[in-house]
Order: sequence, then C-alpha cells, then structure tokens
Amino acid sequence: MDTDLHRLISVPSASLICVSSVFICGWFPLQGRWALLLFAMPETRASAYDSKIEGNVIFTRFDAALNWVRKNSLWPMPMGLACCAIELMATAASRFDIARFGAEVMRFSPRQCDVMIVAGTVTYKMALAVKRIYEQMPEPKWVIAMGACASTGGMYRSYAVLQGIDQLLPVDVYISGCPPRPEALLAGLMKLQEKISREKSFAAQKPELTKKLTEAVA
Repeated sequence: MDTDLHRLISVPSASLICVSSVFICGWFPLQGRWALLLFAMPETRASAYDSKIEGNVIFTRFDAALNWVRKNSLWPMPMGLACCAIELMATAASRFDIARFGAEVMRFSPRQCDVMIVAGTVTYKMALAVKRIYEQMPEPKWVIAMGACASTGGMYRSYAVLQGIDQLLPVDVYISGCPPRPEALLAGLMKLQEKISREKSFAAQKPELTKKLTEAVA
C-alpha cells in the first residue's frame, strides 16, 4: 500500500489565504485485502490578516496622537470682563458654532478647563482673581488674550488698568480688535490648535522617561 497519501500544496508567500487539510479515512477492499485509506483534502480558510482593516489602522507618533486629542477638545474658561465677552458669547451661538472645533464646553469651574479666554479689560483689582483661577486650572493649559484691552490695555492708559494680561500670565494667542468679531476668535482658536499640534507633549510630561529612552536608543 502506498503510504504517500499527502499532496504538498505550495502557497506563495504574498498570498492572503492559508491552506489546511481535512482527512477522510475508511476501510476499503484493495487487491483482495482490506486496506485503510486516508485521503487528504485541501481546505481554504481566511487567514488572520484581513485586508478590510487597512482603513481602520493608523500608524503615528505618540506626540501626534496626544496633541490631536488635545487640540480638538479644548474646554474654555471664559473670563468675560468687559464688552469682548459679548462677542465670546456670540461665538458659542448657532451662527458661528464654536462646537465645530470641540470647544463648546465652557465651564465656570477651573478644574475642568484647559484654555482661559481673557475677554475684556483687566483691572488691577481683578488681576489677582484672574491669576488665582489660572493657577487652579490643571496642566496642560493655555491662554488667549481676546481684544485690545486684554492684550495691551487698549484705550485705558490708567493707573487702574493692567496693560496687558501677559504681564501676569503666559499668553499663547493674541486677538486684535475692539472688540474682535467672533470670526477673529475662531481664527485665534485655530492658531492655538496649530501651536498645540507642534508641542512635544510626551517629553514635557515625562522628561526623565524621555531621557532614558533617548539614551537607550543612542
């Protein structure tokens, strides 16, 4: 009896299928004797790799993914101190719809915010309150100076008015105008998103781990 009952099936390495065998055996009369015959039938099955998932898999850097999440989920802390606050309110309304940028969640709790929008005139009496709220915001956090008064003091060259919020807080984006229109605020928000996308977030949060990884690679 011929024992070579298996047929070798060669599959190219680039093929996306795998071939297994289904064995069928039984006793059959062969030349006056009963013989056990074993048949190997090839079976085609789908492999673990599926080409349909190609559109659902993304390769990127950790910093890029982290910054992409942050820039599209900015929760503002509205510091409405003067007439610029009216334009800030209009930006959140349906005509301009700041929700398109993921920044519609305006909380009046600093613990839930990551971008402070200083809209209006900052007096020395109010400056310390603004700084206290900024310090209560968790990291990472950013600041937008909305309007001439928040940026430079505006028309008020007065002993009672702070000549720019940047004397007290680190400002990321300045928006000109007195008051600026809602479109200007949206443009400033997009500038802030561009700045966030260029940040080295992982290195800033984990400097020691980043140093160890850099030394290991070098």
